[in-house]
Amino acid sequence: MTDISSLSRKRCALVTGGSKGIGFEICRKLAENGIKVILTDRYQKDAIEAVENLKLSGNLDVVSHQLDVNDSASIAAVANYVKSNFEKLDILVNNAGAPGLLIAKPQEFRSFKDGAGFFQVTDENAHLYEGILEENYELTEECLKTNYYGTKAVTAELLPLLQLSNSARIVNVSSFNGALKWIYNEKVKAELNNVESLTEESIDEIVNWYLKDFKENNLKANGWPIVLSGYKISKAAMNAYTRLLARKFPNMLINCVHPGYSQTDMTCKTGPLTPEEGARAPAMVALLPDDGPSGIYFNEMLPSTF
Repeated sequence: MTDISSLSRKRCALVTGGSKGIGFEICRKLAENGIKVILTDRYQKDAIEAVENLKLSGNLDVVSHQLDVNDSASIAAVANYVKSNFEKLDILVNNAGAPGLLIAKPQEFRSFKDGAGFFQVTDENAHLYEGILEENYELTEECLKTNYYGTKAVTAELLPLLQLSNSARIVNVSSFNGALKWIYNEKVKAELNNVESLTEESIDEIVNWYLKDFKENNLKANGWPIVLSGYKISKAAMNAYTRLLARKFPNMLINCVHPGYSQTDMTCKTGPLTPEEGARAPAMVALLPDDGPSGIYFNEMLPSTF
């Protein structure tokens, strides 16, 4: 029988959306660094299969658990599992995400402008993607619910277990699309950029304002991004939340990271990086030394600006 006290001494990480793509490779990299990894996915079957695949490549210490970041009962269940089996949590990687759009014509998207994918999608050329990319209120709402509110809900539930660690890390997987430069509303940009006055309530108010404007077709009028709209706002809100958390919990290292544009299902397999290459930066941030930075946005392997 395994001694639970020996388990509690080993560093333990939980990764959301871990069954494929960048999340799967983050799990592999953390396990290869001697971390006990809890690989979670919305679908238990996918999580189990992913763990089996990881174990084929070596004697990695990885277990699976179901976790839907939009389901409070599921979040509570995974927190209870961590508490019962490992007593504490050292690393939380919030990787699960939703794109906020539908790639209606994948082949056209992959071949558009030499296969540069989302690198080429801007508000200025949004008309070129009509019929190729589809965005609507339901997809946008789901995107914000998952990327922002889901990240918040999982983090809030697991914070008591992270506080039991003497080397806690929270890594929020973000995107270059979360940069404030994509938002043209100066009031919103100023609020999200002022870390001293940021509150959860103020971020929520901005998200609600955005959703109201989306529903009322006022995005352009009020300076919101038009294309990749929900995704950009969700990641900008997540970045702001990361800075807020870092200020609130100075004993933890809490950062967000753009992993690099990687070939995943979400990007329709476009981008210069493989999922394994995309996992390098999140894994590095998860394994920062105790004197590492907090409240930082990493653009791949380097600290950058919001």
